[in-house]
Formats: sequence, structure tokens, C-alpha cells
Amino acid sequence: MLLSAEHISLNFGLKQLLDDVTLYLNEGDKIGIIGINGTGKSSFLKVLSGQQVPDQGTVALDPNVQLSCLSQNPPMQPGATVLEQVFAAFSPEVRALMEYEAKAMLTRLGITDFARPVETLSGGQRKRVALAAVLLHPADVLILDEPTNHLDSDMVLWLEEYLRKFTGGLIMVTHDRYFLERVCNRITELSHCHIRHYAANYSKYLALKTQQEEMEQAAQRKRQSILRVEYQWIMRGAQARRTKNKDRIARYEQRKAQAGPEVDGAVQMVTVSSRLGRKTVELTEVSKAFGDKVVLDRFSYGVARDDRVGIVGRNGAGKSTLLNLIAGKLAPDSGQVEWGETVRIGYFSQEGRELDPTQRVYDFIHEIAGQVKTREGNFSATQMMERFLFPTQLQGQPIGKLSGGERRRLYLLSVLMEAPNILLLDEPTNDLDVTTLAILEEYLETFPGAVLAVSHDRYFLDKMAHQIFAVGEHGCVRRYTGNFSDYLEKRRQEERSEEKAEKKAVSGKPVRQKKLKFTFKEQREYDTIEEDIADLEKQISALEGEMAACGSDYVKLQELTQEQDRVKEALEEKMERWLYLTDLAERIAAQEEL
Repeated sequence: MLLSAEHISLNFGLKQLLDDVTLYLNEGDKIGIIGINGTGKSSFLKVLSGQQVPDQGTVALDPNVQLSCLSQNPPMQPGATVLEQVFAAFSPEVRALMEYEAKAMLTRLGITDFARPVETLSGGQRKRVALAAVLLHPADVLILDEPTNHLDSDMVLWLEEYLRKFTGGLIMVTHDRYFLERVCNRITELSHCHIRHYAANYSKYLALKTQQEEMEQAAQRKRQSILRVEYQWIMRGAQARRTKNKDRIARYEQRKAQAGPEVDGAVQMVTVSSRLGRKTVELTEVSKAFGDKVVLDRFSYGVARDDRVGIVGRNGAGKSTLLNLIAGKLAPDSGQVEWGETVRIGYFSQEGRELDPTQRVYDFIHEIAGQVKTREGNFSATQMMERFLFPTQLQGQPIGKLSGGERRRLYLLSVLMEAPNILLLDEPTNDLDVTTLAILEEYLETFPGAVLAVSHDRYFLDKMAHQIFAVGEHGCVRRYTGNFSDYLEKRRQEERSEEKAEKKAVSGKPVRQKKLKFTFKEQREYDTIEEDIADLEKQISALEGEMAACGSDYVKLQELTQEQDRVKEALEEKMERWLYLTDLAERIAAQEEL
């Protein structure tokens, strides 16, 4: 067992989040924690990682176990650069050994300016820097809060593979259902202050939960049937009641007092939209650049009334820029964007509306619209908030007291209250729970207007999209028919075709013998590599001496062992490099002799 949390209780003010909750993490366990927004998932992770002290209960971590944690909003060191932030919890010696690995991981996560101050980074960039620091830190237990937020599709695929190979214990909160399906082997559901454990991935969890709910409903129907019969028996005349069997009456009262199965509330979305005429949005030869970087180059597209478009691409490629141009929030450098007279755009942006934390939930929604017209009839602002899981007591609360997921859900409601007929969604799945996501997907299927969504959530894109726009380098946008899985398969086919074409081109031309020589960097490396190898061997010898001297200090011994493993790995890499450079030097010498 790596970690145990027993009989945990936690509340904030009058709101109880956890009540006598117990969780155990064993080696190899990969636990996905799910539940609707506001139930306390992030707070539970803070308790498990030691950042939050519970009101009751204990959390125990094996003393030989190292834990690494990614918070939902990770703190940054003021004045630190990106690389300094990554190595904030490391010693200078470790930084010297792992700097190359850190830069490689940051590059993989789309961060290439290692000297940039962290204060100048966006929220998404900060999250990725924090993720790199967590993954680089040697850990037996990983606790991750929404690790896929702010990652593009390729990064998500890479992280999924990384976590699948991770051999320690993993606990994470995520809305990414493919992640829950492919990475997790246990699902823990947090609901009504209690948790239920399922030894299953996401699809098996859904099947088990459905089966469990059917059993609970059957038991409830049986209880109600017995109560009706017993009630009729008790109520048969005043004279009869005096002589009734007291035990039978007591059993009736006991059954009557039993609570029924607890059911989570679910967002109830209704179609709120206005009429959309023939002319929607037309982009003609639109180009946009920021400085020297071209993010859109002569792009033309006419939005169809029933469009379902998923927009993908690397971070910074220009996905949000495309939505901003369609929404009219940005002007193109050249080209033209035209909107029909009846177009009403609902824009659910990644950053979200500027929400005043002191404003009441009710006032925020009521300012947008006091009433909306839907296919099911007219709904007041209060009724719409209740359908979005903001009951009366929550409507009077200031927005600042809502959880991150609840604010995101409130923002989504505010967009729909404006009765749009074209929806632009920029990372709509960030911070929304899986239940709300499933309902949102069903809603989008019946939405009577066009939907264009930027998203890294593969499951969402598979459900929603009928075509994919892939925003690439130099402002190029390629279109693919089908959902995200179709797009991935077509992209693989294109890559295979390109590889075959390259091989054919190479094999079809006589290759001119290139003169072998060292580059300037290789020559310098070759001149010093034997000294570097000797230095690494000395470090290993010194570490072996320290390990022999530390006696029964197992924590110190573990640190030294891990450092020795890293140095040995660096030595192996240097030896492989030495073999390559030595072989190259011999071939260069042989070439010069000829």
C-alpha cells in the first residue's frame, strides 16, 4: 500500500464535502475520481496530497514513498524563469543532470522559451510548466488535477501513453473519458459527500453503475409496495388500531424512515435559440498574422446552418484566432468576414467572461435575460438556473464562492441565455464534469444552428463533429470529413503515403557520396567526452561511498540510489555517444587516407 486515507470528513462553512470517506492506493492502481462539479473532487485531492488538513480522519503515506502533485491552479515562484520553476524542488546537482530531459519535456508540452519569466505566461502555459515539473520529479505516487486541460490533441495522446507506462500509483481528476477508459483501472465516484469504488475503467464503470442503479430502484419499488400494504393494514378502523401487533407497526415505521437511493442532479438543457436566415457567416480569403507569425493564410469558408465542425491543432497554431475572426472580436489583416442579419453568435471562450466574484449568481444571469423562450415553453432566469444545478440557496451566493467547475457551468448558461443560433465553443470541456459533458453532447446534437468547437477532448469531438479543421503551420487549414477518430486515421494514412514517397524519391536517384566530417559541435564533444565519462564514473564511486556510510537512514539511501541510477543512465548515454563519435572519427581518418 502506497497511500491510505481513512474516515476523512471535510466541510467549508455550511457545505459538507466529505463525510467518513476512505480510500486506499496500492502499487499499480490508477484511480480516476469523477463526480459533478462542486462535489469536492479538487478538495479531496488536496487532502490526499497533504495540502489540506481534513476536519476528521487521517492520511498516511508510506515513508519510503515519494509523492508528486499537480494542482488545478498550480502556484508559481515570483521572479522565476520557466526552467527555474521546473527545478524549484530539485537540488542544483540534479538540475545539472536533468536539464536536457527537462527541456525535452517542456518542448513536448509546447514551451520552448526556457528563460521566460513565469509571470508572463498564460494560465494554460503555467499549467503545462507545472505538469513538466511533476512528471520530472521522481515519484511513486502521482496526484493530478485535470492534467489534460490546456494540452493540444498530440500532447494528450503523449501524456496518455506516459501515464499508461507509469508503474507507481496514480490518482487523478479528469473529464477526459478516453483517459478514464485507457489509463485508469479503478473509478472512484464522489457523490453526496460519500464515495463509491469500482474496480473498472470508464466503460465498465458505466455498466456497473447502471446495474447498481437498477438494483436500487427495484429495491425501492419493493419497499414502497410493502409500505402501501402495511399502511392499509394499519389504517383499518380505530378499534383495530388499538390491538395491532406492535412489532409489525415498528417495522412499518422503520421502513418508512429509510431514505431512498441518492441520485445526483443532472443539468437539464433546453434548446434556446433564435431564427437563423439563409446567410450565416462567410469568410473570404481571410489572413491574419501576429508579427512575423502567420496564423491564417487566405482562408475561405461559408458556415452552413447545420455545421458541426471540430477545430484541432497545436497550441498557438491559431485555433482561437479563427473563432475570434468568426465572432468579429478580431479584424482580419486581409480578406473579408460577412455576417447575415439574423446571425446571433454565442461565444463560449476558453478564458470565459470576466465574472465579478462579488456579484450574486442570480443577478449575473438575470442581467442577461429575465426570461427565455424554448421549445418546451417560457422559462424564467430562476428556472433556468435550477435546470443548470443552481438551486435557490446557491443563486443567492456570490460567484466567488463557486468552484471552478460551477463557474464554468454558470458561464455556459450565460451563453445559452442569449439565444444564439451559431455556437462557437473554445475548449468547452475544460472543468466540466463528465455528466454535464454527456448532456452537452446530446444538446448539441439537437441544436438547430451551427456549432464550431475548438477542443482537445477526443471523446467530445467524436460525438459532436461531422468534419475536422486541422490548423497547421504557416496559416494552413486542412479539412477532413468525419469525426476526430476518422481524422486521426486519415492523418496516419497521409503520413504513411509521405514516407513511401520519400523512400521512393531517395531510391530513384543516385546518391552522391557525402564527405564525412565532424560538425563544430561534434568536434568539441569528441575532444571532451572522455573527460566527461571519467567525471561520471567518479560521481558513481562517490555515491557508492555515501551509500555505504548512510547506515540505516533509508530515506537518504533511497535518494542516493535514485541519483546513482540517473548518473548511470547519463553514463550509458555518454558511452553510446563516445562509440558513435569514435567510429565517425575512424571513418573520417580512413576517408582522408584515400
